[in-house]
Amino acid sequence: MAAATNLLTSVFILYLSFAFQLFPSGNSELQSSFYGESCPRAEEIIKEEVIKLYNEHGNTAVSWLRNLFHDCVVKSCDASLLLETVNGIKSEKDTSRSFGMRNFKYVATIKRALESHCPSTVSCADIVALSARDGIVMLGGPRVELKTGRRDSKQSYASDVESSIPNHNDSISAVLSRFGSMGLDTESTVALLGAHSVGRVHCVNLVGRLYPTVDPTLDPEYAGYLKARCPTPDPDPKSVLYSRNDRETPMILDNMYYKNVLEHKGLLSVDQQLASDPRTAPFVERMAGDNGYFHQQFARAVVVLSENNPLTGPEGEVRKDCRYVNSN
Repeated sequence: MAAATNLLTSVFILYLSFAFQLFPSGNSELQSSFYGESCPRAEEIIKEEVIKLYNEHGNTAVSWLRNLFHDCVVKSCDASLLLETVNGIKSEKDTSRSFGMRNFKYVATIKRALESHCPSTVSCADIVALSARDGIVMLGGPRVELKTGRRDSKQSYASDVESSIPNHNDSISAVLSRFGSMGLDTESTVALLGAHSVGRVHCVNLVGRLYPTVDPTLDPEYAGYLKARCPTPDPDPKSVLYSRNDRETPMILDNMYYKNVLEHKGLLSVDQQLASDPRTAPFVERMAGDNGYFHQQFARAVVVLSENNPLTGPEGEVRKDCRYVNSN
């Protein structure tokens, strides 16, 4: 009887161990080298594709970073952002907050490379996270160690986008509150906004500071430059009318953003508020003077952002095509 009991106990422990490996629980669900056994080259494949795409289309690196933000801020880091509008369900990509986002088609390029090595193994959510990590490096930013093991959402959250993603004209209090709800403190929030160091902004999002009168917080010379880039108060959203976030190092993720903000050359309203609000100004000044410190805090913020409420274990799925939920 004792032997039988011991045998049953051993079998039960073995079962629990196996089940835990399949569906771990708690924050430990995300882990380093999640694909170490199931797809050993997964992270290397993503890196190779990101580098290849960067060499062909440099702006993809900025897109990867923006994808991470837009995906993780809305509900979860679950690749819901990538779903297409289908069967009456609106895509998050089609909302006004996603205006100007591009290069989604190249996510499929990365996915195809992974599928050829490890079919139905690497999630689109992890592609979003790891492509952002490698894109940051291509932009001259820090190497950020990210955990993996995210699963893909089976639904879009388009109706939550407007309330989840801060508007460029929101108050700094609203921005701090939204990021704070995800576990990002004020220092991390200031660092994360440093992503505005790269890329560009369409005039649709700039004219409010230029017309009918110029925002008095704007440097006059800089305001003149912006009006030259955006000559009318009602720009065509489909036209190529934009300004670089940073005129000096537009494709380098560096602390020039903070130097510009201190000189009243913040592109968006929320950028300029960072320098004037007493809660954020000290961090702006320190980051403007220390690029290493900015990179350190930016890396910390990206880790927190990338781990916002992920689907793991038995939740969600691993999509075969990042644009659509699986058919079975």
